Amino acid sequence: MPWKGRKAVARISPLVVLPPVVFAALAGMFLWGMNRDDPTALPSAMVGREAPAVPQTTLPGKTQLTDEMLRQPGVKLVNFWASWCPPCRAEHPTLTELAAQMPVYGVDLRDTDANALAFLTEDGDPFAAIATDPKGRTAIDWGVTAPPETFIIDGEGRILYRFAGPLVREDYTNRFLPQLEKALQAEE
Repeated sequence: MPWKGRKAVARISPLVVLPPVVFAALAGMFLWGMNRDDPTALPSAMVGREAPAVPQTTLPGKTQLTDEMLRQPGVKLVNFWASWCPPCRAEHPTLTELAAQMPVYGVDLRDTDANALAFLTEDGDPFAAIATDPKGRTAIDWGVTAPPETFIIDGEGRILYRFAGPLVREDYTNRFLPQLEKALQAEE
């Protein structure tokens, strides 16, 4: 075939361009993630908003957690927990210590009453009031991904901070406590 007067046009296959473009996009995303203030923190859309409603069910013999309790003056904590959750058991002594300083409210997540009561009887009950969420619907409203999760709530019922994971060791002292101290200072 003669090429008289025609220029050869180089065509690049999209399959040749696609891998470098995908690599560049992933590298950019990873770079952004590593440069966040706290790359280990899970952001929460709930921070700064009013705390969602809590279930109107509780464990037998326990004080019912109400929405009004979350709007009372002072800093308070809401902890989503379950008896079947090993990290919840690990953080339980920390919650007991915190309960001596401020109200700690619990939401028992996808648990049976018998198992939850046995857990609280065995390890102690740090909760000023409890709500139960047997189907996990309230946890969805709060943005809970898995127990344990703890929320710092201000005196107007707004969520100031969400901590995903157990309140233990360095995570507790380096990530949670500074946020709690900041909330307590703001309330003064």
